[in-house]
Amino acid sequence: MHIVVLTGAGISAESGVPTFRDADGLWEGHRVEDVATPEAYERQPSVVHQFYDTRRAALTGVEPNAAHLALARLEAAVGDELLVVTQNIDDLHERAGSTRVLHMHGALRSALCRACGTRVEWEGDLGDFPPCPSCHEMELRPDVVWFGEIPYEMDRIFTALERADLFVSIGTSGAVYPAAGFVQAASAYGARTLELNLVPSEGTHFFAEARHGPAGQLVPAWVDELLS
Repeated sequence: MHIVVLTGAGISAESGVPTFRDADGLWEGHRVEDVATPEAYERQPSVVHQFYDTRRAALTGVEPNAAHLALARLEAAVGDELLVVTQNIDDLHERAGSTRVLHMHGALRSALCRACGTRVEWEGDLGDFPPCPSCHEMELRPDVVWFGEIPYEMDRIFTALERADLFVSIGTSGAVYPAAGFVQAASAYGARTLELNLVPSEGTHFFAEARHGPAGQLVPAWVDELLS
């Protein structure tokens, strides 16, 4: 059975990772257009770097939770039949033990060179404009997908959705496209669909089944059920 799992901010929130977008629409006190668009970076790169440098540093203070660990346990049991697609830019899936993870919105612990296109693992700050390890230009930016940019790995994701027997969405708002449309695509291809979310998402009605509550409880219970 081929399983595609989509994860969003809700799965990492239980580890203490901020959900980024506040109820008032601000991202940790910043307007989206000030920190998460290519135009913002052109206008004030130091502000954008400070924002992401702070978030990158904060990763050292959080750990994977029971939901991340359950998905890693599922991968250990079913191997290549599971693909995790995450909207999150943290590395908690990998630290829990998952290896089949696609980061459609990029990764905090990665830098992208605007000069040569190189991607490189990055743990420290970018705000002091370090040179690219490949071309030595001082053009490294956060390797994250900003508004107005195309998410990563879309071809691989839709190929996986086409093959999926089961599509599960965990901790997502159902409001941000293209990810919000994955459930409809999976359904059209014939997959069963399940939502696991703290509260009903904007797309709950598209799912054949929905269970609501903390991811740290719902995901381990679902994995136990699947593997029993």
